[in-house]
Amino acid sequence: MTLFFSNSNIHPHDEYEKRLLQARTLAERTGCPLVEDTYAHQDWLAFVAGLEAEPEKGRRCLKCFEYNLRRAAEFAHRNGFDGFTTTLTISPHKSSADIFRIGAPLGDFLAVDFKKRDGFRRSVELSRQYDLYRQGYCGCEFSRRATAPPEAGK
Repeated sequence: MTLFFSNSNIHPHDEYEKRLLQARTLAERTGCPLVEDTYAHQDWLAFVAGLEAEPEKGRRCLKCFEYNLRRAAEFAHRNGFDGFTTTLTISPHKSSADIFRIGAPLGDFLAVDFKKRDGFRRSVELSRQYDLYRQGYCGCEFSRRATAPPEAGK
């Protein structure tokens, strides 16, 4: 198994770096190799252009899943992997059915729903055990705005 960190959607860049550090820590602690994809936030923004005002769980999120799954599929195919999957399905805020529908045509996609068998709760436990940072928003500037508390005095 190889971990592939491809998250050009994450913004700002210091948040991306924080999450990448956690992926490195997890890879080290589990003995899994980690491949870091190129951070291409401007390419991601172009891919979701026109959908900036979409609500969370809307069409922008589906395009984001497509962008990231395509990057993973391309890496897997170029490097001779038998298949690939995504940890996106661990989130109770993400539709595994949508993710599966997007991943299926990309070839060799393994439709694994990590929410099953109490997977989300287990992920929280493992984060505590490994002392890993857990983010407060999906990752992009649009989800950050949607989940940010109102500023004081406004």
